[in-house]
Amino acid sequence: MSMTITNQKPLISKFLSFLLLSLSLCGYEPLMMANELIPVGVVLDLKSSVGRVAERYMSMALSDFYAANHNYSTRLSLLTKDSGNDVIAAASAAQDLMKKEEVQAIIGPQRSAHARFVIELGRKAQVPIISFSATSPSLSPSQNKFFLRTAQDDSAQVKAIADIVKAFGWPEIVLIYEDTEYGNSLIPHLMEALQVIDTRVLYRSVIPPSSKNTEIIKELNKLKANQRKIFLVHMTASLGSKLFALAKNAEMMSEGYAWMVTEGLSSLLDPLSSKVMDSMQGVLGIRPYLNPSKHLEDFERKWKRNLTSIQANIKSTTSLNLFGLRAYDTIWALAMAVEKAGMHSSFFKQNVSGCNANLAALDIFENGTRLRNTIVNTKFVGLSRNFVLVNGQLEPSTFEVFNVIGKTEINIGYWTPQRGFFKDLKDTSEKAYSTSKDKLKPLIWPGYTIHQPPLRLRIGVPVKNGFKEFVKVKWISSTDDTTNVSGFSIDVFNAVLDALPFPLSPEFIPYANKQRQSNGTYDQLLYEIKTKMYDAVIGDITIIANRSTYVDFTLPYTESGVQMVVSVNDDERKSLWIFLKPLSLNLWLTIGIAFIFTGLVIWVLEHRVNTEFRGPPEQQLGLIFWFSFSTLAFAHREKVVNNWSRFVLVIWIFLVLILTQSYTASLTSILTVQRLKPTFVDVNEIIKNGYFVGYQNNSFVKELLKEQLDIHESKLKPYETLEEYHEALSNGTHNGGVAAIFDEIPYLKIFLANYPSKYTTVGPLYQTDGFGFVFPQGSPFVPHMSRAILNVTQNRLKIQAIENNYFSSQLTCEDQNTGISPNSHSLGVDSFGGLFLIAGIASTFSLLVYVFQLFYSHWPVLSDNNPADSCWSKLVKMAKHFDQKDLSSHTFKGEESRVHAIASPEVFEPSPSIDDIQNHTRNSIEGSDDVVIHDDNSSLSSSSRHGDASMQDVPNSS
Repeated sequence: MSMTITNQKPLISKFLSFLLLSLSLCGYEPLMMANELIPVGVVLDLKSSVGRVAERYMSMALSDFYAANHNYSTRLSLLTKDSGNDVIAAASAAQDLMKKEEVQAIIGPQRSAHARFVIELGRKAQVPIISFSATSPSLSPSQNKFFLRTAQDDSAQVKAIADIVKAFGWPEIVLIYEDTEYGNSLIPHLMEALQVIDTRVLYRSVIPPSSKNTEIIKELNKLKANQRKIFLVHMTASLGSKLFALAKNAEMMSEGYAWMVTEGLSSLLDPLSSKVMDSMQGVLGIRPYLNPSKHLEDFERKWKRNLTSIQANIKSTTSLNLFGLRAYDTIWALAMAVEKAGMHSSFFKQNVSGCNANLAALDIFENGTRLRNTIVNTKFVGLSRNFVLVNGQLEPSTFEVFNVIGKTEINIGYWTPQRGFFKDLKDTSEKAYSTSKDKLKPLIWPGYTIHQPPLRLRIGVPVKNGFKEFVKVKWISSTDDTTNVSGFSIDVFNAVLDALPFPLSPEFIPYANKQRQSNGTYDQLLYEIKTKMYDAVIGDITIIANRSTYVDFTLPYTESGVQMVVSVNDDERKSLWIFLKPLSLNLWLTIGIAFIFTGLVIWVLEHRVNTEFRGPPEQQLGLIFWFSFSTLAFAHREKVVNNWSRFVLVIWIFLVLILTQSYTASLTSILTVQRLKPTFVDVNEIIKNGYFVGYQNNSFVKELLKEQLDIHESKLKPYETLEEYHEALSNGTHNGGVAAIFDEIPYLKIFLANYPSKYTTVGPLYQTDGFGFVFPQGSPFVPHMSRAILNVTQNRLKIQAIENNYFSSQLTCEDQNTGISPNSHSLGVDSFGGLFLIAGIASTFSLLVYVFQLFYSHWPVLSDNNPADSCWSKLVKMAKHFDQKDLSSHTFKGEESRVHAIASPEVFEPSPSIDDIQNHTRNSIEGSDDVVIHDDNSSLSSSSRHGDASMQDVPNSS
């Protein structure tokens, strides 16, 4: 019956217009001011709270608008149809309004899924379709010319939601949304925004609107079993209210959980019952901000006065509804546009399309484009906000962040695209964009707690028999599975948790079997992350390439590398021949040769001019060795008189000074610093001899030894504890032990600290990336953890305090490497090559110059005596001549002058007696090898083998 009356309204309107025109022609002038009725269709789901409230708001909007604008010549005539929750019904209602009522615009439909079909009808008939509630991003006004949206696109809230997630530091979140056009269309935008802030969507729970309570409960229990705690809900009011009521019954609205709702549900909280509001305590939400104004206050008072008369039909509180306010502003905008565009009664032209299909046979509204353009350019201050359409829809504006507490929503801050979060709208000063939760007021979380819900992680830890400094698992009792997990790795992890921007609650689960022993290798433990047995693994886990194919690592928190440790021999300071260690054998031989050569050169240069370098052959040979060696202690007493000798001696003494000082320093170092001599310094020697090599059980080092060093598996022995390491190395290669053990530096530091004088590290360092925390691939925790690890490890005081708890007596591997090479402290010839070269050149040059001068001055005399002599005989004569004194030297001229002064007859002194002459001569030639004094003192004889005639002219006494 109502449908029949509605269909007759255009005929009645035309009849009344014709009647008024006729009366005006008959002289009734006041009736010339009659208004033009403009039919406008309204398609709503009148069974929903939004539809019922919107219908009432639009009715009040018409009354208020024309009361304020009574001089307008046009009047909107709203023709409402109920679409229900049905797409076909909505499309059919719109078609009837266009064909039968010839409406010039349609407001609605209410739902996004319904709007898609109605928009296509409007495009064909060129009738503007105006929606205040179809907010799906997939419905784009820019792609549908005759579709206008007097609301914000749902994607406008995505950036604000992402900033809230970032502010509270949630690295992972679960999306719960309805399986409709409205629910599905926003998810791609949310996923993209969350990806930008490194937040991972762990799970997407899709709930159809038709789901029964049992189906929703099943989905909630699944989320609860998987330890999911942070949820973002994107639903309409009807489905959302059911979800939260069931979530409370499932104890998922208690402490430890966090819930956030999008604009679609938060804008409809007021119509929800008190029972539903009670189930949403602690929920965080976001919605467009309503700017208070006098117009809004007046409307709210009027709404409350009129509410009593309609309360039987509309179950609502007295609070304002955002969608209703948008419907109100839509009526005002359309009424302004109709008047401004000068719209008249419907003028449709026949669709000339050859298609006879019912939907394609719609008549075309000739003024549809003009009306659409006029609406787009309409601007005014509405109840919900300033009405300005950009690209066919409202632009994003300020969002309000609220917290559900009691029966209302408490404002905790605001968000704008320009400033991010801020607490007070009155603060208009320009500030940097902020995503800090400090810019929001304190809030209450589910369970009525002020503490942000921590993220819970199931963390696997290895069970070890040795090296418990890193991870130690202790069972509280023999019957209870409760454990106490400690160690260096655990303390570092706890320090990292304190540096995270969000709370995290770890649950340590030992990777053990029923006998409380290790349940497998480290690789097997890490693979349990892929099977989702653990959310992470913490311990002394080394970062290596093959593991990264199925897990993700954080940055390392320890130093890296694998090295070889071997036993050392006794301290070389106990050796009887320790004094020989400062210099290498080659250097000792070089020094000996240099001493002999230098002594020989000095003897050659001094023999003819210095009586101290003359005498019997054995004495002169001893002098050659004695003189140069005595310079070591600068104890030589022989004076040198030849300038070439002095030149050689100066350079030689400088060389001796450097050698003695270097020897002293090296010997001091050997005697005061402990020197460790390793049994092996090269792994190739171990491999070549077929010795056994040890490694830590269940470690990746085994594969490293097999692949990189090509050690056969039969030559590898696994060990677990420090004591086993010590026993294996002590037994050595012939007593069932090993020649060396390979392990990572952190373990070796512990081992060497316990046995500092027995073992040492040698050989190259095989690079690894150190210990790291392990998470599933793509985990959002990895970047947060890595940044926190940097904060901890770069704080030397903090990391040193943790290390001191477990490694206070540790020595670094570098300290242990002192004196690893058995010859590393012996000085070699290379260190003094320059000095020996200079000394050798100086000695050789001086010798050659002296020999050349000797031959040059005496060779002609020898040649003149007997030209027929052979070269060899001349060399022999030259050698004999070399053995004679050089009387021309100043050293002998002084002595000769003194002898002549005694023996000359021209001296006017009493003639000495024969006894005086003999005594004086004996004294003057004492120590000379050229004169022999007979025991009977009866005569003096001159040595004929020297041809020396220095005493032949002594006169007899008178």
